[in-house]
Amino acid sequence: MSGDLSLKDYKPVSKLETSISEIHEPRFPVIDAHNHLGETYGGGWINRPVRELLDVMDEAGVELLVDLDGGWGEEVLHNHLDHFKAQSPKRFVHFGGIDWEQWESLGNGFAAWAAKRLQAQKARGAQGLKVWKDLGLRVKDDQGALVKVDDPRLAPIWDIAGELDLPVVIHVADPVAFFDPLDPTNERWEEIHANPDWHFPSPPFPGFMEIMNQLEALIKRHPRTIFIGAHVGCYVENLSWVGALLDQAPNFYLDISARIAELGRQPYTARRFFIDYADRILFGMDMAAEAALYRLHYRFLETDDEYFDYSFEEAPPSGRWKIYGLYLPEQVLEKVYGANARKVLRI
Repeated sequence: MSGDLSLKDYKPVSKLETSISEIHEPRFPVIDAHNHLGETYGGGWINRPVRELLDVMDEAGVELLVDLDGGWGEEVLHNHLDHFKAQSPKRFVHFGGIDWEQWESLGNGFAAWAAKRLQAQKARGAQGLKVWKDLGLRVKDDQGALVKVDDPRLAPIWDIAGELDLPVVIHVADPVAFFDPLDPTNERWEEIHANPDWHFPSPPFPGFMEIMNQLEALIKRHPRTIFIGAHVGCYVENLSWVGALLDQAPNFYLDISARIAELGRQPYTARRFFIDYADRILFGMDMAAEAALYRLHYRFLETDDEYFDYSFEEAPPSGRWKIYGLYLPEQVLEKVYGANARKVLRI
């Protein structure tokens, strides 16, 4: 037998005898506050019957789904309002977005124009604003300069969102390792090689903490606007940092979308974090709306199961580790599953 084995072929099978809990229904009704229904995300539900999606949601105990695809453009927002909201208005919430490409032609008038478009999007049916990681990484102004997350020229957008009671789901940066050198010490080596456009080395991109400090400044500068930090406040690897911002900014919330892999490998810290900030955390998946994926999240939040897979994919998509359940108290589960989203979305 050869002693050489490629990492991609190494698939160890654990011999631990551990509990396997089957959670078919969540302890409380769920609001999925971060998902996508377009052709790229969420399994492409725009091309499938709405009734089929509703059946999945009913099976998984999801009473309402927040669709963030309007962040990709007003045409997408209109299509999703017509396709989903029109057929089942009480089961879907749709967020609008900002067309950054217009900055080049509008110059100094861009922010005022974007604020007016947000007003129009709300009138059309949008119930929030989605800001993607392009801001801080790729968005440029009319002079070709990279725009910072806390650029003061954008104040009219955040101010009008606050005036209109539109929460802002904001995703800046990405996992910290995506900003690190792509060498053998990078824990996302396999993931980045599979998705090379997810690598943001500095230069040419800003450093991770530079972007996070800009996010912190933005949130503190606009206390009347509700910001929801996507993916555990965009810094799941450092819950102390996220907690400090939550302490300092009452207008800051977060969702747990696409981050049970990172949360589940720090179960003691994560459990304390959920308990300490139970009023500020929203459930979300950012994954295909399928019953099995929802139940995997319920298992993570509700049980004390140990050392289980965070994904159904053959190869771990984020990194080669397992996760542990948080076994959260009922009063925390009730808030995370739905109560906090109802408050933020004014349902």
